Amino acid sequence: MIYPANIEQKIDFIVLRDELRRRCASPLGRERVEAMQMETDYNVVSRLLALTDQMRMAKADTSLTFPRGDIYDMRESLARIRVEGLFMDETELDDLRKSLAFAVELESFFLNLDETRYPLLRELPNNQDSPGTLKAIVQAIDHILDRYGRLSDNASPELARIRREMANLQGSVGRALASILRQAKADGLVDADAAPTLREGRLVIPVPPAYKRKIGGIVHDESATGKTVFIEPQQVVDANNHIRELEGAERRERVRILQALTDQLRPQVPQMILSQQMLAEVDFLSAKVSLAEALHAIRPEIVSEPMLDWADARHPVLYLHYAPQGKTVVPLSIRLRAEGNRVLVISGPNAGGKSVCLKTVALLQYMTQCGMLVPVGEQSRVGLFDNLMIDIGDEQSIQDDLSTYSSHLRNMKAFVRQADPRTLFLVDEMGTGTEPLIGGALAEAVLRQLVQQGAFGIVTTHYTNLKHFAEQTPNVVNGAMLYDRGAMRPLFQLSIGQAGSSFAIEIARQTGLSEAIIQYATDLVGEEHIDYDKQLQDIARDKRYWENKRQSIRQKEKALEERIAHYDEQMSGIKAKKKEMLDEARRQAEDLLQKSNATIERTIREIKEAKADKERTKAARKKVEELKEKVAAPAKQKTPNAPAAPHNTKAPKVLRDLSDLRVLKGNMAPDNNTLASTARAKQSGSVSMMRQRTLSFSRTLDLRGYRADEALEKLIAYMDDALMVGAGEVTILHGTGTGALKQLTRDYLNDLNRMRRKRGQIALDFGDGDVNHGGAGLTIVQL
Repeated sequence: MIYPANIEQKIDFIVLRDELRRRCASPLGRERVEAMQMETDYNVVSRLLALTDQMRMAKADTSLTFPRGDIYDMRESLARIRVEGLFMDETELDDLRKSLAFAVELESFFLNLDETRYPLLRELPNNQDSPGTLKAIVQAIDHILDRYGRLSDNASPELARIRREMANLQGSVGRALASILRQAKADGLVDADAAPTLREGRLVIPVPPAYKRKIGGIVHDESATGKTVFIEPQQVVDANNHIRELEGAERRERVRILQALTDQLRPQVPQMILSQQMLAEVDFLSAKVSLAEALHAIRPEIVSEPMLDWADARHPVLYLHYAPQGKTVVPLSIRLRAEGNRVLVISGPNAGGKSVCLKTVALLQYMTQCGMLVPVGEQSRVGLFDNLMIDIGDEQSIQDDLSTYSSHLRNMKAFVRQADPRTLFLVDEMGTGTEPLIGGALAEAVLRQLVQQGAFGIVTTHYTNLKHFAEQTPNVVNGAMLYDRGAMRPLFQLSIGQAGSSFAIEIARQTGLSEAIIQYATDLVGEEHIDYDKQLQDIARDKRYWENKRQSIRQKEKALEERIAHYDEQMSGIKAKKKEMLDEARRQAEDLLQKSNATIERTIREIKEAKADKERTKAARKKVEELKEKVAAPAKQKTPNAPAAPHNTKAPKVLRDLSDLRVLKGNMAPDNNTLASTARAKQSGSVSMMRQRTLSFSRTLDLRGYRADEALEKLIAYMDDALMVGAGEVTILHGTGTGALKQLTRDYLNDLNRMRRKRGQIALDFGDGDVNHGGAGLTIVQL
């Protein structure tokens, strides 16, 4: 149970719900955000948190490539085509194709995840056999739609025939109109910049009314000013009529194709609905992960029994607000357990953070039980409550005849009626709104009753009697919001264990209230009360001093430990590097000895085979021994611990130096054949790469939908490729729109032509496309 019904507005959870909605990519995910609610079952909450955390890990895992795609809400379209005879249009089919393609990728991704690390994500696919079915649907849609979501010519032979015939006729009409227009311009019947245009789906030419009878044909329209009429010349009327007939045939064939495909899809509607459910869950989880990353939130340890054991808990809404400004939110730590303190009474100065502390507790508990990751420390543990009840803010109502105090009493009545050991109650400024003495007494009585019923709770107050109650009552503890008396400013830090001072006298003195008034107030309350308040301040000051001391010692110990660990790591690295260098030196020496041995063996064998005299043999052996000594010296220097090579061996022909041995040098150098072979391989690779680039080159570049800087980058790269492969003619789609992309394209082509002229190259020819095929919405470039 949650109380009151508008608890989300009271604790600012609506801000986080709005954040989740904003981070969703589709209505499917946003509906899940709306349906999210506080859960009380341990297994349900644990699963929600684990699923969100697994999604976070999967997205952060650099060894995984999380799929990316589009999510569209297709539920209405899928429900409609259950009726025989109804069909999806091209836009719906294109959206369905994109959604199903993304679903196929997601299902394959989830099913291939590590079962031990991502068990819940592997369960997200609703049907283990659906990827094959969904892929077949995507392929069926691909067969009739092009990549822009339009019905392709290959959708059926009849459609291809109709469009081919229509294109031929439109070309004939265009040429005829161009000829008529040229003659009309020559005769001065039309303006020099006149061009064919469309009216009622038919190509016409603009003519001043005075000359309309000199160009025979049908008048289809006139301009708003009446200064221009649009005439379809008689020579093209029959051809245009035939084009209209073909357009009707095209529409009929289009409907037939879409109906046939929809009939094919209809039996698979249930599986497509299941894929929509999975996409909704993925969208919702991705939004929760995105918000968790913004909050630096984690999945805390969840326990089934009621408790609060939070370390470094931060208010999430304040964190989102201050993080972009580079400001920090002061964390708080709270521990309330069934076997210890269950109720915390927080006191301290106004604007010191008491209400923020209360809302932080309410908000984080609510987030946790909604399955959201929370911004707390790693060592935090969160228990679950069946009832979450708050009394924060003013609920006075003229319509309901409720004063501020009446509304507080109504809330206290509900608390006492519902409270049990699985209840968490949060009350801001308990007992205020009426005469302080009676208000404080009633507050103490209600708090005593809630403690006896075993409930958990946090209340804020300025009343001294509640501070005394917390000090004297088992399972209740005082807490103070700390205040810097020297700087006269709140620290927004919660210290549990002693009551806090309101610092009323000090704040009044700082605001400039006269000393006489302050002294009179002091006399009214009595020295005993003032002394008690000062003692609270002194205790808070001393505790803060020793806390800072302890924190400083802890930081220094941690820094020392880190430095020792760093030095140990460096020593280990130095030892490992030394061993590695010695091993490498030994290996190089052994390699050198082995190569030298082979060379000397060959040299001596050649001398013997040449039947050289003893003197020559003796000289050769002497040279070998000299070479041995030359190599042995550096080898020993590199490996001081290595055993010395034996001199008295049956195989004395061991080379110890490579100097003056041209044979080995000749063996190591690449010959001309090798160099030629390498050059041929490089040339072959370049030719192969060029051939592959030519085959994969597209003669159309679509810049629609890109920002100016992105479009320019793509255009530059595309024209470089077009010139490299010798494309001949290319088409650049930029649309009409505001004309910015068209102007960018033309400016770049003009700059390119200036560069080509400077280099002595032929300038590129470019202009608008044919009026029947895009006109001013595209640029044709002749290379």
